[in-house]
Amino acid sequence: MTPVLPDGPQLDEAAGRLVRPYTVSDGRTRATSHFTLVTTVRATGAQTQGAFGLEHAQVLALCEQPVSVAEVAARMQVPAAVVKVVLSDLAEGGAVVAGDTRPAPTGDSARPDRDLLEAVRDGLLKRL
Repeated sequence: MTPVLPDGPQLDEAAGRLVRPYTVSDGRTRATSHFTLVTTVRATGAQTQGAFGLEHAQVLALCEQPVSVAEVAARMQVPAAVVKVVLSDLAEGGAVVAGDTRPAPTGDSARPDRDLLEAVRDGLLKRL
């Protein structure tokens, strides 16, 4: 049975966030995997190895479709550094993968479209 997760962070209007960011990452401030704000992550669908908390489950749910680290942080309303630590935990457990998740183009589709490149060039030259 899949647990029902609350949407977004647990907030109280008067007190603010009920779980402080440093508790989400167990006080850790550095990720063990390299993530940038624009790194794309997605869930693998594999059974996670290790015991994870509610925030790990929320991040994993956000990663069902490829999403950037910045987008996960924004949706979770926690600092990106905290999300990077949580994603590192999930990556080490085999639950998420990072990087471009699209298959590499082959053949003619691997080459950039000349008309598009010329249109971009022309547009940039007009701005100068």
